[in-house]
Amino acid sequence: MSSPKISQPENWKHKISNIQQLGGIETSILDNGPGKGVRIAWVNTGAGLRFKVMLDRGFDILDCFFNEKSLAWISHAGAVSAQPFSNKGIDWLRTFGGGLLTTCGLSNAGPPNEDDHGKRGLHGNFSNIPAELVSIKQPDSYSGDLGFELVGKVRETTTFGPSLQLTRTISGNLGSAKIRFSDSVINLGNTPAPHMVLYHINCGWPLIDEGTRIVWRGEIVPKANDANNTEFNKKHQFKRCAPVLEEHSGFGEDVAFINPLPEDSDQVVCGFANDELELGLKISFSKSQMPWLIHWQHWGKNEYVTALEPATNPPIGQAAARENGTLIQLQPGESRSYEIDLEVVTGKEVQNFK
Repeated sequence: MSSPKISQPENWKHKISNIQQLGGIETSILDNGPGKGVRIAWVNTGAGLRFKVMLDRGFDILDCFFNEKSLAWISHAGAVSAQPFSNKGIDWLRTFGGGLLTTCGLSNAGPPNEDDHGKRGLHGNFSNIPAELVSIKQPDSYSGDLGFELVGKVRETTTFGPSLQLTRTISGNLGSAKIRFSDSVINLGNTPAPHMVLYHINCGWPLIDEGTRIVWRGEIVPKANDANNTEFNKKHQFKRCAPVLEEHSGFGEDVAFINPLPEDSDQVVCGFANDELELGLKISFSKSQMPWLIHWQHWGKNEYVTALEPATNPPIGQAAARENGTLIQLQPGESRSYEIDLEVVTGKEVQNFK
């Protein structure tokens, strides 16, 4: 599938003084509202795709636009500064800004839970941990290297363990409306560490609208509280976005656990396609790295959002994953890698995205 490109180098070479005229990375600090003091990085790909990396919120992404159209859903909260102790019960929801990417984990993904190994809040600590900014690589028009890269580290750690560290690289090329997330999670402690991760990719209007196609291939797997899959979108076709639904007010939602079918031996492709706007977002990831795809629909009034979520586990929580034998235990020094590609597709290519 194609994505928009800037002019070929021979058309702009020797005609610009500063790479920012084409695009690049600019860091800043928010100075107002609940996000006051949060470090951010604005990334402009030079192909219409622009997004905001929340350096102090797990290196996740909040705003994301293609030209004038928002791809991401932003919650009522929006940008909120990190609150590391929002890890009890459902406190996570108080600081959930939505955004194009919110990472859940690194040791719990799913509802609040507890067992003999401890107590955990909804979706873990990760998104409320500030990252260490390791490096920024800008594109260079003079050398012809148009690659850009942001690297950061997030540590979820406590004395006496567990101690997990995620190193994230966000990269792309100037002139391409495509970005890659490359994550590496390592156990820095001296005892085994439980590990779960889920990538909450939240999309909203205008990409998401009544009739927008939801693209995925695979099998819906029954949940423990939904043996016949009857709770997933009982009244509406779950591969097209619904209108605003009164029954999705408050905590109303539909969720599916999907065993995704790869396009080739390993790569899963899913996403959203708005045929009317001729705009789509393609999500690609490795089935061997993340064997699950979660689909969340919340068509509430003034809270209209859907998400596709590659994951190591369904969001059942650490205790349930330990009980059913699917919980990953990273040994001391052991690491896991995860890669996700996001690509904007436009024009006739949207129709071919199925």
